[in-house]
Amino acid sequence: MARTKQTARKSTGGKAPQGLREIETSKTDSRFQSAAIGALQEASEAYLVGLFEDTNLCAIHAKRVTIMPKDIQLHRQSLKGSALKKPSPPLLPLCL
Repeated sequence: MARTKQTARKSTGGKAPQGLREIETSKTDSRFQSAAIGALQEASEAYLVGLFEDTNLCAIHAKRVTIMPKDIQLHRQSLKGSALKKPSPPLLPLCL
């Protein structure tokens, strides 16, 4: 099991810089700090983990154990609807 985790960690280590290099080819003067690449990778992984967790809940609700594209679509639709119902933050007075 430990070997599997090491392999997975090594394989994802190069994906974020590789994706940024593809973006970088369109702009010649761009450079990225390693901390920025790490932050982008961390945020991307957190988003995907959350997406798959919520998608799994949709599959469980449908009494399935396998997620399907329709589960992701359902989750994205539910997010779109909840964004419209979200209350706006209270406005602060200009003068205190």
